Amino acid sequence: MKQHDDEALLELALRSGEAFGVFYDRHHLSVLAVVRQRVGSTEVALDVTAEVFAIALERCESFSSRGEGSAKAWLYAIARNKIIDLYRTGGAEDRARQALQMQPLIVTDEQLEALEQRLCAENMGALEALDGLRADERDAIAARVVDESDYAQIAADFAVSESVIRKRVSRGLRRMRATLEEMR
Repeated sequence: MKQHDDEALLELALRSGEAFGVFYDRHHLSVLAVVRQRVGSTEVALDVTAEVFAIALERCESFSSRGEGSAKAWLYAIARNKIIDLYRTGGAEDRARQALQMQPLIVTDEQLEALEQRLCAENMGALEALDGLRADERDAIAARVVDESDYAQIAADFAVSESVIRKRVSRGLRRMRATLEEMR
Protein backbone atom coordinates (compact mmCIF):
# COMPACT_ATOMS: atom_id res chain seq x y z
CA MET A 1 0.00 0.00 0.00
CA LYS A 2 1.45 3.36 -0.97
CA GLN A 3 2.27 5.92 1.71
CA HIS A 4 -0.86 7.76 2.92
CA ASP A 5 -1.40 10.24 5.70
CA ASP A 6 -3.49 9.11 8.67
CA GLU A 7 -6.61 10.94 7.56
CA ALA A 8 -6.52 9.23 4.14
CA LEU A 9 -5.94 5.84 5.81
CA LEU A 10 -9.09 6.23 7.90
CA GLU A 11 -11.06 7.11 4.79
CA LEU A 12 -9.63 4.09 2.97
CA ALA A 13 -10.32 1.88 5.99
CA LEU A 14 -14.00 1.96 5.07
CA ARG A 15 -13.12 -0.12 1.99
CA SER A 16 -9.85 -1.77 2.99
CA GLY A 17 -8.84 -3.53 6.17
CA GLU A 18 -5.24 -3.16 5.01
CA ALA A 19 -5.51 0.63 5.33
CA PHE A 20 -6.64 0.36 8.94
CA GLY A 21 -3.81 -2.11 9.52
CA VAL A 22 -1.30 0.49 8.33
CA PHE A 23 -2.91 3.08 10.63
CA TYR A 24 -2.73 0.59 13.52
CA ASP A 25 0.91 -0.29 12.82
CA ARG A 26 1.79 3.38 12.67
CA HIS A 27 0.25 4.26 16.06
CA HIS A 28 -0.28 1.23 18.30
CA LEU A 29 3.01 1.50 20.18
CA SER A 30 2.68 5.21 20.88
CA VAL A 31 -0.92 4.75 22.08
CA LEU A 32 0.16 1.78 24.19
CA ALA A 33 2.99 3.82 25.71
CA VAL A 34 0.66 6.69 26.61
CA VAL A 35 -1.96 4.37 28.07
CA ARG A 36 0.72 2.38 29.94
CA GLN A 37 2.05 5.59 31.48
CA ARG A 38 -1.45 6.53 32.70
CA VAL A 39 -2.62 3.14 34.00
CA GLY A 40 0.65 1.78 35.37
CA SER A 41 0.18 -1.78 34.11
CA THR A 42 1.22 -3.16 30.75
CA GLU A 43 -1.45 -5.88 30.87
CA VAL A 44 -4.24 -3.36 31.47
CA ALA A 45 -2.70 -1.02 28.89
CA LEU A 46 -2.82 -3.80 26.29
CA ASP A 47 -6.54 -4.31 26.96
CA VAL A 48 -7.31 -0.60 26.83
CA THR A 49 -5.25 -0.12 23.67
CA ALA A 50 -7.00 -3.02 21.94
CA GLU A 51 -10.35 -1.45 22.83
CA VAL A 52 -9.17 1.96 21.56
CA PHE A 53 -8.37 0.54 18.13
CA ALA A 54 -11.54 -1.54 18.04
CA ILE A 55 -13.55 1.63 18.68
CA ALA A 56 -11.53 3.50 16.05
CA LEU A 57 -12.27 0.76 13.52
CA GLU A 58 -15.94 0.80 14.47
CA ARG A 59 -16.16 4.57 14.15
CA CYS A 60 -13.79 5.30 11.26
CA GLU A 61 -16.73 6.13 8.98
CA SER A 62 -17.80 8.90 11.35
CA PHE A 63 -14.27 10.37 11.48
CA SER A 64 -14.21 13.87 10.03
CA SER A 65 -10.79 15.17 9.09
CA ARG A 66 -9.91 18.65 10.28
CA GLY A 67 -6.53 18.63 8.60
CA GLU A 68 -3.19 17.01 9.17
CA GLY A 69 -2.88 15.47 12.61
CA SER A 70 -6.60 15.27 13.26
CA ALA A 71 -6.70 11.46 12.92
CA LYS A 72 -4.01 11.03 15.54
CA ALA A 73 -5.75 13.55 17.83
CA TRP A 74 -9.02 11.65 17.35
CA LEU A 75 -7.28 8.38 18.27
CA TYR A 76 -5.76 9.91 21.40
CA ALA A 77 -9.16 11.34 22.38
CA ILE A 78 -10.59 7.81 22.21
CA ALA A 79 -7.69 6.59 24.37
CA ARG A 80 -8.28 9.38 26.89
CA ASN A 81 -11.95 8.48 27.15
CA LYS A 82 -11.14 4.77 27.60
CA ILE A 83 -8.70 5.63 30.39
CA ILE A 84 -11.40 7.72 32.09
CA ASP A 85 -13.82 4.80 31.69
CA LEU A 86 -11.21 2.47 33.19
CA TYR A 87 -10.95 4.57 36.34
CA ARG A 88 -14.70 5.13 36.51
CA THR A 89 -15.62 1.43 36.17
CA GLY A 90 -12.52 -0.12 37.71
CA GLY A 91 -11.78 -2.33 34.70
CA ALA A 92 -11.01 -2.27 31.01
CA GLU A 93 -14.09 -2.65 28.84
CA ASP A 94 -14.23 -4.84 25.76
CA ARG A 95 -17.60 -3.96 24.23
CA ALA A 96 -16.17 -2.85 20.89
CA ARG A 97 -13.86 -5.85 20.65
CA GLN A 98 -16.79 -8.19 21.35
CA ALA A 99 -18.98 -6.40 18.80
CA LEU A 100 -16.25 -6.93 16.20
CA GLN A 101 -15.82 -10.53 17.41
CA MET A 102 -12.14 -9.96 18.15
CA GLN A 103 -10.46 -12.65 20.20
CA PRO A 104 -8.79 -11.59 23.46
CA LEU A 105 -5.09 -10.91 23.16
CA ILE A 106 -3.03 -13.61 24.88
CA VAL A 107 0.45 -12.47 25.85
CA THR A 108 3.16 -14.70 27.28
CA ASP A 109 5.50 -13.55 30.03
CA GLU A 110 8.33 -13.39 27.48
CA GLN A 111 6.26 -11.24 25.11
CA LEU A 112 5.25 -8.98 27.98
CA GLU A 113 8.88 -8.55 29.04
CA ALA A 114 9.92 -7.79 25.45
CA LEU A 115 7.12 -5.24 25.18
CA GLU A 116 8.14 -3.60 28.46
CA GLN A 117 11.72 -3.33 27.17
CA ARG A 118 10.55 -1.86 23.86
CA LEU A 119 8.35 0.70 25.61
CA CYS A 120 11.20 1.57 27.96
CA ALA A 121 13.58 1.98 25.01
CA GLU A 122 11.10 4.23 23.22
CA ASN A 123 10.66 6.33 26.35
CA MET A 124 14.44 6.58 26.71
CA GLY A 125 14.69 7.67 23.07
CA ALA A 126 12.08 10.35 23.67
CA LEU A 127 13.95 11.54 26.77
CA GLU A 128 17.21 11.68 24.81
CA ALA A 129 15.48 13.65 22.06
CA LEU A 130 13.99 15.99 24.66
CA ASP A 131 17.38 16.48 26.30
CA GLY A 132 18.83 17.44 22.92
CA LEU A 133 16.54 20.45 22.59
CA ARG A 134 17.29 24.04 23.50
CA ALA A 135 16.31 24.80 27.08
CA ASP A 136 13.41 27.12 26.11
CA GLU A 137 11.88 24.46 23.83
CA ARG A 138 12.44 21.67 26.36
CA ASP A 139 10.82 23.69 29.15
CA ALA A 140 7.85 24.65 26.98
CA ILE A 141 7.28 21.03 25.93
CA ALA A 142 7.60 19.80 29.52
CA ALA A 143 5.04 22.36 30.68
CA ARG A 144 2.63 21.55 27.84
CA VAL A 145 3.00 17.77 27.48
CA VAL A 146 4.14 16.54 30.88
CA ASP A 147 2.42 19.05 33.16
CA GLU A 148 -0.54 19.41 30.73
CA SER A 149 -0.69 23.16 31.27
CA ASP A 150 -2.56 25.26 28.74
CA TYR A 151 -0.69 27.68 26.50
CA ALA A 152 -1.99 30.78 28.30
CA GLN A 153 -0.72 29.52 31.66
CA ILE A 154 2.69 28.55 30.22
CA ALA A 155 2.99 31.97 28.57
CA ALA A 156 2.23 33.66 31.87
CA ASP A 157 4.75 31.45 33.71
CA PHE A 158 7.50 32.23 31.18
CA ALA A 159 6.49 35.90 30.77
CA VAL A 160 6.21 35.63 26.96
CA SER A 161 3.31 35.63 24.54
CA GLU A 162 1.17 32.59 23.87
CA SER A 163 2.34 32.53 20.25
CA VAL A 164 5.97 32.30 21.39
CA ILE A 165 5.12 29.27 23.54
CA ARG A 166 3.20 27.66 20.68
CA LYS A 167 6.22 28.14 18.39
CA ARG A 168 8.60 26.70 20.99
CA VAL A 169 6.42 23.63 21.49
CA SER A 170 5.88 23.15 17.77
CA ARG A 171 9.55 23.58 16.85
CA GLY A 172 10.69 21.41 19.73
CA LEU A 173 8.30 18.59 18.87
CA ARG A 174 9.37 18.76 15.22
CA ARG A 175 13.04 18.48 16.26
CA MET A 176 12.24 15.61 18.64
CA ARG A 177 10.38 13.77 15.88
CA ALA A 178 13.35 14.18 13.52
CA THR A 179 15.76 12.93 16.19
CA LEU A 180 13.57 9.91 16.94
CA GLU A 181 13.34 9.08 13.23
CA GLU A 182 17.14 9.23 12.98
CA MET A 183 17.42 6.84 15.96
CA ARG A 184 15.31 4.22 14.19
